[in-house]
Amino acid sequence: MAQIKPTPGPLRDAVEATPTALWNDSSDLNELKQSISYGGVGATCNPVIAYTTISKYPEIWTDRIRKIAEDNPTWGESEIGWRAVKDMSIEAAKLLEPAFKETNGRDGRLSVQTDPRFHRDAKKLADQAEEFHKMADNIVVKIPATKTGLEAIEDATYRGVSVNVTVSFTVAQAVKAAEAIERGLKKRDAEGLETKNMGPVVTIMVGRLDDWLKECVKREGIFIDPSALEWAGIAAFKHAYKIFQERGFRARLLAAAFRNVLQWSEFQGGDVVVSPPFKWQKLINDSDYKFEGPRMDIPVDEYYLEQLRRIPEFTRSYEEDGMTPEEFEDFGATRKTLRQFLNADSDLDALVRDVIVPAP
Repeated sequence: MAQIKPTPGPLRDAVEATPTALWNDSSDLNELKQSISYGGVGATCNPVIAYTTISKYPEIWTDRIRKIAEDNPTWGESEIGWRAVKDMSIEAAKLLEPAFKETNGRDGRLSVQTDPRFHRDAKKLADQAEEFHKMADNIVVKIPATKTGLEAIEDATYRGVSVNVTVSFTVAQAVKAAEAIERGLKKRDAEGLETKNMGPVVTIMVGRLDDWLKECVKREGIFIDPSALEWAGIAAFKHAYKIFQERGFRARLLAAAFRNVLQWSEFQGGDVVVSPPFKWQKLINDSDYKFEGPRMDIPVDEYYLEQLRRIPEFTRSYEEDGMTPEEFEDFGATRKTLRQFLNADSDLDALVRDVIVPAP
């Protein structure tokens, strides 16, 4: 494979100066190659991203989906669609192999998300996670941070799967997920099974937390300085990071669902992953933005925290004991995201249907 030439700029300046890792929030091969040139060492995917990528390139995927269907004449739409997602993931993972080898599995990973339709069944989630784990050495598998998901996260980790916790927005979810991963790792350690080269991460979808709190403010008529609403996800992420560092969790935090440039700059210097969509990476790298040094350990201004504490849902998301695992699935951002992922599965089914049973 030809080596991807580095692209100089503020993204590369930051990743070369700090332990903060840049991952691309897409498995689109063209975008991923450019992200790697910026210093990217990983990629994430979810049902929405997978559907968007496949529908973006009909000149590639229409024929490939038709071939999958021809080779598997008894398969339904979902099986065909998921085979396409797997094929896309394997190809993207190949691009990340150099970083995977260089970091001994810490980075260079491609995230593949478990089927959101399994979100109520821990065994199905763990079984599919193990299946995806076997597709390539550098796969990391997404499992949601719900009560059922926590069971699957621990089980899959014990089976040797590197997990990327997803559908996660709060400090409580992040901590409980990291604890589940630790339990799985300790079981492997006790049995003499390999854990050193595993690369688990725990996502906080910082932008989606911001989105949900903005909805709450509007719905409940809460008076607040609107600029504070851009800091909610950042505050939760920094608080969780402090807890992770104090407790020595082996999983790293990952910031996703990018909404503003602060969600890049404020996390620099942390031993974390930041996963912006490619359009944000390009915007930053093509701009006059300057990397000014680490900011992860600089707390969010108390003024913004005071403003945000006017929102009860912020307190639930910010405090470690703000929610119990039984409440995770009913959190507004969780419901919205699960529904979006489930809808994307339906959209992918429809896309496959149009290929294999075209309209007359």
